[in-house]
Amino acid sequence: MVEIVVLSGKGGTGKTSLTAAFAHLSYNHIICDLDVDAPDLHLILKPENIRTEAFFAGHKAMIIREKCENCGICQEMCRYGAVSEISGYPFIDQIKCEGCKVCVSFCPSNAIDFCEKQCGNWFQSDTRFGPMIHAQLFAAEENSGRLVALLREKAKETARQKKLDLILSDGPPGIGCPVISSLSGASVAVLVTEPTPSGRHDLERVADLCAHFRIPAGVIINKSDLNMAQADSIGKFCAQQGLTLLGRLPHDPVITHAMINAKAVTEYDQGEFSGRVAEIWNEIEALSGYKSIKLMNDNK
Repeated sequence: MVEIVVLSGKGGTGKTSLTAAFAHLSYNHIICDLDVDAPDLHLILKPENIRTEAFFAGHKAMIIREKCENCGICQEMCRYGAVSEISGYPFIDQIKCEGCKVCVSFCPSNAIDFCEKQCGNWFQSDTRFGPMIHAQLFAAEENSGRLVALLREKAKETARQKKLDLILSDGPPGIGCPVISSLSGASVAVLVTEPTPSGRHDLERVADLCAHFRIPAGVIINKSDLNMAQADSIGKFCAQQGLTLLGRLPHDPVITHAMINAKAVTEYDQGEFSGRVAEIWNEIEALSGYKSIKLMNDNK
């Protein structure tokens, strides 16, 4: 089973649009949106949910008012300022609570419950391009790296059940815990960048991360005609670092039109831009050893 993860190092490079196009061009795969903090692949793929499961991570402290003696120890001990007084009784603000359990440990009347915390939901869905695993964290919740690991596990389980050969994942931006969780153990990383100082800087960071995990990586320079000198410099960087330059894509409003119509760009338009995307997918297949591309005319 081949696992291809599309990363960017930063947001706004076109990573999700290209992932949707790759999902359209390939088959016998499962699609996975690993950007659990701000998922948006579903806006293009319009998944039909067939399963919803709660995601639990960490714990939350809750005061049992019937047992509370209003001694004030919990408020005194909490270093995060999560405990305040409302209507004469202590109240724990769930946004401020870090789940450290100090209030639970020092409460003399055992009046604080420490229950498992639901941080979001994960979903199994069907799309017009195949099955999809995705999730949504609740606002201000953490443990996104753990949720990413869970999604990858569920994607592999589903792929084995359905005898699918490829997991195609839209990864989160940056290089933090969610990215590390999405990258470790993957077959190939596809790094989408743009010819700007911030694009180059963040490409270097995520490329270093791929090198650390010894993950083969290829680079797509999107909007390459915005700064040809910077694009050429990125090409030289790829050659120096042993990164495969998968291709360059121009700045083209067809991407925006496709998004407005909730379609992958290769699904929406059969022009030159989509042809270049198909060529890049061929290069990704060669890098990963996976062969599944369909002719674009077969994807109408």
